[in-house]
Amino acid sequence: MGTYLILVVLLSIYSSSFSEGCNRELLVNVDFPGTDITSLYSPDADHCQQLCTDHPSCLFFTFIRADWTRDNRHFYCYLKNTASGQPNVRTQLLGVTSGFSLKPCSPQPQRCLSQVTPACRFFTFVNENYTLEKIRYKCHLKFSWTVPRTRVVATAGLVSGFAHKTLVTQHFNTACEGKLFPDTDIQGSSYETLTAASPGHCQTLCSDHPLCTYFTYVSNDFTCYLKKNPDEIVTKPKQGYTSGLPARFCQLDNEWLKEAHEGIDFPGSDIRYELMDDAETCQTTCTQDANCQFYTYVTKNFHSSVHWRRCYLKRAITIPAPSKVTKLANAVSGFSLKNVQSALPSTSHIV
Repeated sequence: MGTYLILVVLLSIYSSSFSEGCNRELLVNVDFPGTDITSLYSPDADHCQQLCTDHPSCLFFTFIRADWTRDNRHFYCYLKNTASGQPNVRTQLLGVTSGFSLKPCSPQPQRCLSQVTPACRFFTFVNENYTLEKIRYKCHLKFSWTVPRTRVVATAGLVSGFAHKTLVTQHFNTACEGKLFPDTDIQGSSYETLTAASPGHCQTLCSDHPLCTYFTYVSNDFTCYLKKNPDEIVTKPKQGYTSGLPARFCQLDNEWLKEAHEGIDFPGSDIRYELMDDAETCQTTCTQDANCQFYTYVTKNFHSSVHWRRCYLKRAITIPAPSKVTKLANAVSGFSLKNVQSALPSTSHIV
């Protein structure tokens, strides 16, 4: 296979990778038209490539750069997929850059976005030349999830769970002493509602979000209420509710990752499925797969025998992902360097 790939590279610079090969090349002014899965905002082609790598089914992408002139689209990252793993068409097009997912690369590249506070994932700084004087010199610290989020649905015959590897990017030497408060509701002050598989999962989501001061988890519908009120906590006994505090500058217990949730589905976010005999093997496969974050296994109690023994390996995007990217004079934006282990030249994106 190695020799075959080398021959392919020699034959064509644009055919340097198959779906099972590693291709890091960015193709400037080359478009992969069609076959879009979704589009996201991205500041540059490198970040777009990392988004594609993080997305469960993206195999290649096309990024629309700042010098694009055909319409008002800029900083669009189009994630794409085909059954063959290769673009159906490649065309020359000014203002775009295309490339491939780095999922096949081993080891995968360090998740460093070289272009603060523990919760800060990226930022925008307004310099001295900005038109509105009162916001000059302000540095806006911004948040993006690092913990995988998934829908949680009760479904008979399914078993779901997480890879038994740490899914949280921050690590501390001191273990957290906090505990969960069963059959307790903390009333009011909710600012975001998510779904979670367990109280421990909900606590990890709360710990990841910089605004969360405490949380309440409702077991019968898997609802995780993130709450913000630094001044007071009003508790009330309530069966089926679990409340708690986030971890701040200490290491959370990751025992929640080891739970297998019977009768639970994590729908969507599939990388692929494989056939295997039990949920334990499915979990082990997910843990050993560098791309897998969570899984759903179909037992023989599921209503459709066509799906029996399928182990669905899954992941969600957890790299910093701005909700929008726009051009703005006299503002500079970039990413946290907290995951950079070696000194790198500092580069920023002016938007």
